[in-house]
Amino acid sequence: MLQSVYHNLKSIAIYIVVAMLFSCGNDLKEVQDFLADKNLPVGIAKNVDLIHTDSGKVKTKLITPLLYDYSNRKAHPYQEFPKGIKIITFDKKGDSITLTADYTRTYTKTGISEVKGHVVVISHKENSKLFTEQLFWDQTTHYIYTEKAFTLITKTDTIKGKGFESNENLTKYTMKDISGPVYINESVKP
Repeated sequence: MLQSVYHNLKSIAIYIVVAMLFSCGNDLKEVQDFLADKNLPVGIAKNVDLIHTDSGKVKTKLITPLLYDYSNRKAHPYQEFPKGIKIITFDKKGDSITLTADYTRTYTKTGISEVKGHVVVISHKENSKLFTEQLFWDQTTHYIYTEKAFTLITKTDTIKGKGFESNENLTKYTMKDISGPVYINESVKP
């Protein structure tokens, strides 16, 4: 008799499990919408070391301890790097630009990134460094800008100010509210 009750309970458990499996008809879109409604990422990656190549040449290297993927957002899908990021880009000549920050959010539709917290941009070829607390980076036009306080260190100058715009390799820039000595090369014609 005990064996019969055990057999019946086992059969009932199997029927319940099978019914649960068939009742789970959620497709990927429903799961993504659920995660978006709850403000949850669709993916999480830890200790990311991503290398982007083109024709066998390294173009970009991205290093981050944590990546949240919110590509399930309808209006503004994005990727979030809450524990910091380091990006190294290489041009055709092999010169590199390094960007580091404590936090980054990249909007995938627009290609604009907001970079915050101890932001440092280093142009190794130009031997120049930009320091600020917040920076916006347009990956499509290769343009960076901030309205926050900044310090730009070049081969000859250390310039402080509030408001900065530049190409990402720090060779052509516009600065606002600057202070500090600026040396001008008079032999260069506009």
